[in-house]
Amino acid sequence: MQPPKAVQPPDAPPVPVVTKQYETTDKFYTTKTDSLLAIIKQETPAMLYDSTGAIAVPSEWVASVNYGIRKANYVIIHYTAQDSIQQTLRTFTLLRTEVSAHYVVGKDGKIFHMVNDYLRSNHAGAGKWGSVTDMNSCSLGIEIDNNGREPFTDAQINSLLLLLTQLKKAYNIPTANFIGHQDYAPKRKPDPGPLFPWKTLADKGFGYWSDAVLVPAPVNFDYTTALRLIGYDTSDLNAAIIAFKRHYVQQDNNPQLSPLDLNVLYNVYRKY
Repeated sequence: MQPPKAVQPPDAPPVPVVTKQYETTDKFYTTKTDSLLAIIKQETPAMLYDSTGAIAVPSEWVASVNYGIRKANYVIIHYTAQDSIQQTLRTFTLLRTEVSAHYVVGKDGKIFHMVNDYLRSNHAGAGKWGSVTDMNSCSLGIEIDNNGREPFTDAQINSLLLLLTQLKKAYNIPTANFIGHQDYAPKRKPDPGPLFPWKTLADKGFGYWSDAVLVPAPVNFDYTTALRLIGYDTSDLNAAIIAFKRHYVQQDNNPQLSPLDLNVLYNVYRKY
């Protein structure tokens, strides 16, 4: 006689599905995490020497009781620019690629959690947003299964909104700090692209959007300074303008600002 199967209570949280397909990478993840924990547990102070290398500076480990784990303060949204979720999962589980993300959202809405939220994933790379130049160290990366030329599915956006709601609450992430990869790296990245529904996210509190009725920009409006105050790297002004338009206007890719574009920029900039 077979023993009865355990019945999960109706109000219990869903049990994560574990597949043997990624058993090897899961083991590697655990081993690497253990090595990081070993580093954190080190209590030997660094040996410091003067410029001659002969005289050691006195040093001693004294454990403080006031510390905690660093939490993310930004969310960066990407598209995968690949043809399938399977291709992306493989890319993020190969050592040679050296790229990853905290989360990947499939076309059917399924979410794959790939790096612990408190760990640093390799998703943002080189770029600048405000004064931040190492976004990997202070952000969560979310990749959406999309080749960059197709609309995002309703299932993807619904799951993304649920995920963002959880992350914003858990880490107290400011509304302004939900941005795209191109916002952070306008010189080299196009994602998540003009098809991404930024207004839908802004309506839910994830990023800002212009108001329905636009206040006209002043005649002497300094749009370069406005872009910089929002966060854009204006060292390549054309790239910054294109990135802004792909996020907030979503109509063209040219680096010129029309009167409408200026009004949108002025309206958004006033929210910061």
